[in-house]
Amino acid sequence: MTHLHTHTTAHDDTKMSFADLGVREEIVRALAENGIEHAFAIQELTLPLALAGDDLIGQARTGMGKTFAFGVPLLHRIATGGDGTRPLNGAPRALVVVPTRELCIQVHGDLTGAAKYLKADGGAESPTSGSGGRPLSVVAIYGGRPYEPQIESLQQGADVVVGTPGRLLDLAQQGHLQLGGLSVLVLDEADEMLDLGFLPDIERILSRIPDDRQSMLFSATMPGPIITLARTFMNQPTHIRAEGVQGAATHDTTEQFVYRAHALDKVEMVARILQAEGRGATMIFTRTKRTAQKVADELAERGFKVGAVHGDLGQVAREKALAGFRSGEVDVLVATDVAARGIDIDDITHVINYQIPEDEQAYVHRIGRTGRAGKTGIAITLVDWDELERWSMINKALNLDCADPAETYSSSPHFYAELGIPAEAAGTVGAARAARGTRSARTSGGGSSRTSGGGSSRNSGSINSETRGTSEPRPARTRSRQRTRGGKSGAGNGEQTATTAEVQSTALTSAAGAESGDGQARRRRRRRGPRKPSGAGAVTAN
Repeated sequence: MTHLHTHTTAHDDTKMSFADLGVREEIVRALAENGIEHAFAIQELTLPLALAGDDLIGQARTGMGKTFAFGVPLLHRIATGGDGTRPLNGAPRALVVVPTRELCIQVHGDLTGAAKYLKADGGAESPTSGSGGRPLSVVAIYGGRPYEPQIESLQQGADVVVGTPGRLLDLAQQGHLQLGGLSVLVLDEADEMLDLGFLPDIERILSRIPDDRQSMLFSATMPGPIITLARTFMNQPTHIRAEGVQGAATHDTTEQFVYRAHALDKVEMVARILQAEGRGATMIFTRTKRTAQKVADELAERGFKVGAVHGDLGQVAREKALAGFRSGEVDVLVATDVAARGIDIDDITHVINYQIPEDEQAYVHRIGRTGRAGKTGIAITLVDWDELERWSMINKALNLDCADPAETYSSSPHFYAELGIPAEAAGTVGAARAARGTRSARTSGGGSSRTSGGGSSRNSGSINSETRGTSEPRPARTRSRQRTRGGKSGAGNGEQTATTAEVQSTALTSAAGAESGDGQARRRRRRRGPRKPSGAGAVTAN
């Protein structure tokens, strides 16, 4: 466990293939089927060292290919065997630790696809005739899901385990996850695990892993605690850093716009941004869970295909929203910073910062969702007046040269011109939709209306707009019971008054006392309990 050494920097303009880098033919074939043939800079620099079994630290911005930078050599080494790796016998031989459930699902999917033709006996499966032997198994372990299916997957054989720290530690402590036979360990998005407070869990997991393993750590940034962690559990790691041509903190392929916006006008501005020319899949970031749901609901009311991902949603709802976004069923995803970790989609065209993030690192992570894999993107930040001080710090830290954003409204001509918004763009695009990923079903039709502040809408739309304010009689209705002041059913024939005047009279009567089944005020019943001793004072209503 010694000091870090060999810092390597490269520009992201590589055209070298995975086959040129010595990767197994089965992995190359599986990647090619998914349209992945050429390595990115971080992959080109990482693979020779990782394939040789060296410890390394990979540092690159979001969207530069970190997953396959560790995933390809990991699969290659455990499938090939020898050279410090243990034979595949159904016990975990490689562990990938990630900070969030969404990233766990993403990495699991990528590794499963790359391992499509690999066999646990070291052989390969032919695309035509196939091959005997057990397929190499990749298992996802994360919270928010039942334990039993994950335990069963481990018992059936798991060569590679991808998981979040909390659930991994739980299953290891229960004896279901055996970590004593690992050959390869990967910590992905290590800076995010630090931010989320997972460092103690990581250290407990490391204490269960043998020392004679290969360790790889990947991170977008390298804060002090991460460097300390690397020096503790890694053996002379090589630090590989892949940068853009200018070495900037943000993507050079992303065009950034910053506007000073009023809080009450932000949704109107977003609605028009979503109608800009060339707008594709779009992510909208908020700082709070409540704001994320509110923005998603309002955009859905305006006719946009929108989903929401935040901490108040259950895991099933979050996965459903993400699946809809990946498939294109929804093209707008509203998310908080934590919930968005692991969303790895290359064709996001726009990122909108509805609320600015806490710091410059979060800003880089956010806008890194667009302009990926050599594509161009647009990042738009809406700065409210009370956010100017925090924005000034972010601007200074990243050298963005936009300390004083222009005051902008949804009707500002420069807003339309700069973002390519058609002049005829309005605040709505069609009939109201249901936002994907909401906590409860939304009401529709019947004159229902939304309630503000997330309140109940049980009684919304109960008065027909055509009879409101008139004295026209309503059709008589029959109820099996009526609720009295004490919550008990009144005793009557259940007939309902027929005119608006009688309804108002009944409301006034029920405000003073209980309401009977036929709409007449009941006589007040005397209290028959024992009287209080004299001197106790008058009885006061509760």
